[in-house]
Amino acid sequence: MSSANNKILNVAVIGCGEVAQIAHIPNLIVASDMYKITALCDISVQSLELCSKRFGIPDTFTSVTDLLASSVPIDLVFILTADQFHAEHIIQCANAGKHIMIEKPMAQTLREYDLVEEARVKNNVVIFVGYMRRYATALERLKEEIKGKEIKYVRVRDIIGNNKYFTSQSGQYQQYFTDHPSASTAEMIKRIKANLHENLGDKAQEDKRNAHSWSLLHSLASHDLSAMRDVIGMPEKCLFASRSDNGDKSWWWNVVWGYKGFKCYYEMAIDEVAVFDAHIEVYTNDSRVKIQYDTPYVKGLPIKLIIQKQLPSDDFSEQVIRPTYVDPYTLELPLIYDAIVNGKDYKTKPLDAKNDTILAKMVMDALID
Repeated sequence: MSSANNKILNVAVIGCGEVAQIAHIPNLIVASDMYKITALCDISVQSLELCSKRFGIPDTFTSVTDLLASSVPIDLVFILTADQFHAEHIIQCANAGKHIMIEKPMAQTLREYDLVEEARVKNNVVIFVGYMRRYATALERLKEEIKGKEIKYVRVRDIIGNNKYFTSQSGQYQQYFTDHPSASTAEMIKRIKANLHENLGDKAQEDKRNAHSWSLLHSLASHDLSAMRDVIGMPEKCLFASRSDNGDKSWWWNVVWGYKGFKCYYEMAIDEVAVFDAHIEVYTNDSRVKIQYDTPYVKGLPIKLIIQKQLPSDDFSEQVIRPTYVDPYTLELPLIYDAIVNGKDYKTKPLDAKNDTILAKMVMDALID
């Protein structure tokens, strides 16, 4: 892609934890016709030392302010930090004139989304939200298959095993460190409480599960809700929501969304079985079309489209389509490049991402327990 204009984007990676080590840094290095990593930034010195040595990136920083003030060339920043600091880091980088790829969730409150959008417009930069499931080729095939058909029912499921079962088999030999400054940890805890109160008001402290619930709705659930919106749009209302009682946590969820003419059932959980069952299935009167996701942490696992329908002969047909083995993290890279270098439009902007926090608030308001 870059051969036509010979433009290589200089990239700084902020946050050198799990997703950086397994996916983003290796992918950026391989995509050397589009990108060059010029700097790393993390509050963990041990993470910096590991990634600097492993990936051959000598320029490292322990603060975003120092990174942006340095003479290191930077066109694009990958922000992979703790969720509570996303909006602050995005705005800081945008105000420095840098383009941004931000891991989901982009922000924690509706106000933060608006501030990020304001920074995007003011600084004329790309802020690409990394909803990688929405860039799966199979998702586009699903949308093509159901186009023009009357939807009768939709099921969205994300019941998966703990990430450790998949990350341990990623083949990237990632390491985890805890040498985080105590002040940063204290600030994160403070922000978690403040964000929860901003989103839920006086209800924030009514149930000890609320903090974990809000976190899960913005982590695992944001994958599902964002992809759901991509396929069938925003629901009119949340008709029902229920969560399990696991002490101060809620690992099992059931939600019913109301759409014009049909309902969507959403189920989500994290358990201790090494199975990744994440899919969206759309039912029309004469077909059932399902996209089946697999873990993104093991490279090369295909995302499949399964189509069930009756043939004109009245025979039953089940078709399994595998558009590509290329994973969505990798598929995002040329799209980010095109947005920055060629000005091509992209769908995962800040105000699009804001809808997932709106949906999370709808779920919390609809809880029956």
